[in-house]
Amino acid sequence: MEFLTPDKTHDESRQGEALVLEPVEKNNGRKLYIESYGCAMNFSDSEIVASILAEKGFETTSDYNNADVVFINTCSIRENAETRVRNRLKEFAGAKGKNPGMVVGVLGCMAERLKSKFLEEEKLVDVVVGPDAYRDLPNLIDRVDEGQRAVNVLLSREETYADISPVRLNSNGINAFVSIMRGCDNMCSFCVVPFTRGRERSRDPHSVVAECQDLFDKGYREVTLLGQNVDSYKWNASQLADGSEPSGEDLGEAAEVVNFANLLEMVALIHPDLRVRFSTSHPKDITDEVLYTIAKYDNICNYIHLPVQSGNSRILDLMNRTYDRAWYMERVDAIRRIIPDCAISTDIITGFCTETEEEHNDTLTMMDYVQYDYAYMFMYSERPGTLAAKRYADDIPEPIKAMRLKQVVAKQQQYSYVRLQQHLGRVEKVLIEGYSKKSDKDYCGRNDKNAMVVFPVQEGYKPGQYANVLVERCTTATLIGKII
Repeated sequence: MEFLTPDKTHDESRQGEALVLEPVEKNNGRKLYIESYGCAMNFSDSEIVASILAEKGFETTSDYNNADVVFINTCSIRENAETRVRNRLKEFAGAKGKNPGMVVGVLGCMAERLKSKFLEEEKLVDVVVGPDAYRDLPNLIDRVDEGQRAVNVLLSREETYADISPVRLNSNGINAFVSIMRGCDNMCSFCVVPFTRGRERSRDPHSVVAECQDLFDKGYREVTLLGQNVDSYKWNASQLADGSEPSGEDLGEAAEVVNFANLLEMVALIHPDLRVRFSTSHPKDITDEVLYTIAKYDNICNYIHLPVQSGNSRILDLMNRTYDRAWYMERVDAIRRIIPDCAISTDIITGFCTETEEEHNDTLTMMDYVQYDYAYMFMYSERPGTLAAKRYADDIPEPIKAMRLKQVVAKQQQYSYVRLQQHLGRVEKVLIEGYSKKSDKDYCGRNDKNAMVVFPVQEGYKPGQYANVLVERCTTATLIGKII
């Protein structure tokens, strides 16, 4: 499935990645080790954690055996995540046996759900911190130093970390993630995010623009605006201190309201050479206004990740997706009409509770209708604490789930290749990201539809610059061409 997911929601090449930063100025003599699992939001959060602790004088290390504080930033989406984290914590516990003063902590989405297991039953960790409590880390570490165990998994209605400028971890200095909102108000029955990341709140757009401007000034040439559902981004200039929206009494004069289309435009206007991406869109919320904004600006990428999950309306209702098959197809039609050359990717779950063979076929015919450029495809796995786990039996046998997934993968393989072949003979504007994985004689980078392009190194071009590349051929995963 590697070739189908060039921009994976969970980038497998980064799972378990440890961050290393430049030495800090006000060194307190203590070393921090932090490794991350899960989606782009988790890696972005690790950058926030690193910034907070760097301010307190912590230096990073790539070897947890040499660390004074060891954190693992966790994910609750994947079925094997809990086992993976527990095994890793046992390795950290072994290192702690040799260094009794070491602080071991669990951060992120798994923290709240498994705090009692990690802290009390297995005694693997000293500190457990949820996604909204990272500012409290210095205080929590102090409490552990005093011999206590420390927990803060409180979810917030207003925390967006808007004032924290994240350090960029293991960055190529060209692409950066920028979080524009936190939490999620959609209660998809298969998903734990609303329970682990709390209610949705949007970040001040002026802080987003300032961060993107700073990145551009430092040489970055692409930003990806992140949110669980970017299309529901909404910030009100008169927003109350607790993050709630004001009533008519609170507003007084008409307040400035910024929606996602407005924010996209604000970031695009920073500079024509700053390429703008975003993830993830929700079919119920993506508006024509957003689509026309994408069409208006050349530096907003013609690429939309629009998760369908299932092509059948009954299954979508059980998933609590709040749209049906016809609604989704109308939104795809709107994308094709307003942005004719737009690439579309999706998420698909096979074998959701009670799914019949006919309903599975509706997903296959949806794939035929849209002809996705990429897809992230999974068998349904029940996640503890979700609405589906409480309401529905996970009643589709694993072999049937696997067979349906195989059919979905085969169909997506077909359409991914078809989509790549459509680029043959075209000149693509490519942002050079670095050398190809296979050869330092070739550069690689993406076009604005998120397709990877490989082409020979040419004098006068370097990473961070744009190149016009004539596409001459393609593999199932990559476009291959030359600079013209």
